Amino acid sequence: MDDVRSIFDAARARLADLPREGLGRMTHPRRILGLTRAPRIVPVGTAWHLGVLLVGDATVMATGEITRAVDPGRRGYAAESARHRAELRAAALRGGFADGDTVHFGWTELDLDAVARGEASGPLSGAGGEPMVRWSASGGLAPLRGYLDERIELLRHPPPGA
Repeated sequence: MDDVRSIFDAARARLADLPREGLGRMTHPRRILGLTRAPRIVPVGTAWHLGVLLVGDATVMATGEITRAVDPGRRGYAAESARHRAELRAAALRGGFADGDTVHFGWTELDLDAVARGEASGPLSGAGGEPMVRWSASGGLAPLRGYLDERIELLRHPPPGA
């Protein structure tokens, strides 16, 4: 089987000059004098976003939720889901991300050693002697090397309007 770590090391070398996105972790500050403070999404690093994968300097993660750090603006919402999204955007801003930053949270670190042994970890799998990635919940498996090549090319040359 191809060495999974070497595949990601080669991808990191190709990604070096491309922009990264913020990684955050949701925190719920303790109460002060009985008052509950609003949750925050605090920065914990950066990574390149490649579809279902987040590639950091030393780790690879499965994507979780994504938001943008912005002031939520108006407070009247027609749907509870819109209110929730606005609260997440505000939590990222309160946590210390710059206005407009893309923030990933709820991600899961993947076990590349397990994949190298032929096991699965998140969307990665070592089935059939070649590292594979499941690119969507209902999608099939694709060879990891080809998937990364395609995603890096899309990051380097995004389609018009993206």
